Amino acid sequence: MAAVTPLLETSVLSRSFGGLRAVDAVNFSLESGEIRAIIGPNGAGKTTFVSLVCGRIPPTSGAIRFAGEDITMLPAHRRVRRGIAYTFQITSVYANLTAFDNVALAVQRRLLDEPQEKASRPALAAATMDALERLGLAERADTIAGTLSYGHQRLLEVAMGLALKPRLLILDEPTQGLSDGEIDNFIGLVRDMARDSTVLLIEHNMPVVMALAGRITVFDAGRILAEGAPEVIRADPAVQQAYLGTAAT
Repeated sequence: MAAVTPLLETSVLSRSFGGLRAVDAVNFSLESGEIRAIIGPNGAGKTTFVSLVCGRIPPTSGAIRFAGEDITMLPAHRRVRRGIAYTFQITSVYANLTAFDNVALAVQRRLLDEPQEKASRPALAAATMDALERLGLAERADTIAGTLSYGHQRLLEVAMGLALKPRLLILDEPTQGLSDGEIDNFIGLVRDMARDSTVLLIEHNMPVVMALAGRITVFDAGRILAEGAPEVIRADPAVQQAYLGTAAT
């Protein structure tokens, strides 16, 4: 049987900032349909790693392949067109636009890239409201984004990523600022999204990680410290020492 090509693969991927090796020769593989979590202490290189994957910063060395294609040198906007969407650790919504208009911009980008879909005004409005409804934001469609609570701005950003219908959706600390009830709803939403998209999740909330991830990759000092199923990671002594501590007991 022929080997299945990973959706995302990095080979000895590295990024240095002066004398700091933020990402150090990382070999990483992600299969289509996974919900994968990346965890690790602050400064472990998690956000730098996904910034390399989505093209926000270039690597110092190494390679990135997406769906079998070398994308190492592709700019970020072309990676979006290939199907990679990234929601930032810090919200990046357009503060002076309504929630509807924020999502509509993402939908419009996708419709323009998909000539088989009719980029009509009704299609744009329907797709925009669908994304807002899935995130529980339909009633706030006409609200100026900058006046939304921080948690709702995070959800709006996820709606913008979801509206792109990506093959790979990267969520960086998506539950930060959400209430317990919103987190419960978000867990269900991610499971729903995973039916259509592969999800790569950076998250410090360990109950969320354990509830969602089929596999967990642990970063420490720019390298992969451990990788495996949640129960394997929870029991790993090196992971407990580096990150989980008493949370693993």
